[in-house]
Amino acid sequence: MSLKHALVFLLCTICMLTNPEAQIRLSLNIGLQPLWGPVGYERADNYYLPDIETYYNVSSRKYTYQIKGHWVTTYSLPPDYLDYDLYSAHKVVINSSRPYLNHTVYRDKYAKFRNRNDQSAIRNSRDNRYFENKGHPRHEEWKGNGHDNRDKNHDDRGNEHGEKGDRKDNGHHGR
Repeated sequence: MSLKHALVFLLCTICMLTNPEAQIRLSLNIGLQPLWGPVGYERADNYYLPDIETYYNVSSRKYTYQIKGHWVTTYSLPPDYLDYDLYSAHKVVINSSRPYLNHTVYRDKYAKFRNRNDQSAIRNSRDNRYFENKGHPRHEEWKGNGHDNRDKNHDDRGNEHGEKGDRKDNGHHGR
């Protein structure tokens, strides 16, 4: 190994060892995921919505879908699906850039998830990792905002003691 390569290796190793939390945080985006996103994913770059053959990019908060054979990217759902309920829809997490470029593969692979309403949305999660999301009904309990994040409304068995925040909306909120 040349001296130059050894120095680069040493510098990279030092950077990773001095701040390992920063290295991990780069790949997590729980706080950026929409409230209608599915629980269980610390990282989600894109969601595929099989019912309407649409992709949602978490970081840009934009939808990508086809209109007359051309891919368009916008802040709103396809015109025919403006009332589509994102909270009850099945979402497939796809962690790759521009997944719509492989649309045929994803459409065929995930066709079995059409018309399935079997996922729990982040908004309804009692997992305190999701409280980081500013729109979560229990955001005030998130440890990152200086509050105690112990679960005061549930006992250790998950039984609820407080009111249930059952809002009626479809997750669009002007986007």
